[in-house]
Amino acid sequence: MTPRKVYLDNAATTQLDPRVAAAMSAAEQTAWGNASSVHGAGTAAARAVERARMEIASRTGVSPDEIIFTSGGTESNNLAILGLAFARKPAGFRVAFSAVEHPSVSEPARWLGRLGAKVVRIPVDARGLIKLPALENALKAGLDLVSVMHANNEVGTVQPVVEIASLCRRHGAVFHTDACQSFGKLPLEPAKIGAGLVSVNAHKIHGPKGVGALYARKGLKFDAIYRGGGQEGGLRSGTLNAPGIAGFGAAASLCSAEECARMTLLRDFFAASVLCAIPGSALNGDARFRLCNNVNISFEGVSSGSLLLKLSAKGIYVSSGSACAAGKNRPSPVLLAMGLGRERASSSLRFSLSRYTEKRDLTFVLKELSKGVSAERGNA
Repeated sequence: MTPRKVYLDNAATTQLDPRVAAAMSAAEQTAWGNASSVHGAGTAAARAVERARMEIASRTGVSPDEIIFTSGGTESNNLAILGLAFARKPAGFRVAFSAVEHPSVSEPARWLGRLGAKVVRIPVDARGLIKLPALENALKAGLDLVSVMHANNEVGTVQPVVEIASLCRRHGAVFHTDACQSFGKLPLEPAKIGAGLVSVNAHKIHGPKGVGALYARKGLKFDAIYRGGGQEGGLRSGTLNAPGIAGFGAAASLCSAEECARMTLLRDFFAASVLCAIPGSALNGDARFRLCNNVNISFEGVSSGSLLLKLSAKGIYVSSGSACAAGKNRPSPVLLAMGLGRERASSSLRFSLSRYTEKRDLTFVLKELSKGVSAERGNA
């Protein structure tokens, strides 16, 4: 009998949807040429790229020529931050980011600081929501760019991006949001939000790894960080991954509000069940303004690393934080920034659902989780 497997680490990456795999396989056969070439094979690849560009654009309510394809969320974030800074000269550039940003936002900003930029880290409250008065004070002091993620990758907290964008507009700053976790799960229309730059990727929505995109508002001047053949309007050189981009378009087309509503019900069922069944458990992040697929819970007196391994031995795959910080033996910087003590931050697990998650999976996880916590506390 095959051991049961339950994958609940979808905030790290998702299983490739078979329909996406089929679209990519078809593109490998028909769109394998270089999309920059003018012959038939090249134009076939270019058509596949443009179909995907139109799909991403339609999903975000923007013009296709405002979509720049990249290798993923990290590159999109770097291109947004560094591209704007180098267009305006790093020395003297002024950038702010929230205390709970992904490293692909905070690290480029800090690097700019070493080049002479002014870098401001905006605090968050206990739910992970940015402190708007602190942001407004920073804007009054002068900023060129503000980067705040749409929804947090660890605790799922959804930021008030419309209010943030309004503050930025009032004070003449460009607003960038990393929407890699929220794309396909929350409404995302940059024009309605007021964002000038938005990062998205494919592998968080059952698409391929290694493919992402950056929305850049028409007329916004920023520089390329890759130099070469001048693809993507001169802003992202390199041969386009046409089959991967086709997969991104297919993945985006499959996202739906109904799917997110189903995950929300499962999320709430699982969170309530865990909090009821396991004493000393506490939900992290905002209970209301939260991604449909995110449950982050602390277990008092438990090491998250040890509990994670116990669950893995039972075929249950979860996370103790951002996959991009995996292997680093330290509490989550996101949870620490929210004001959680080191002990609580070190006892937290993230359970992230997907379109393939079923209620019976969560019931099984709850049973094994309860056993694991009891064993960790010496109650087994």
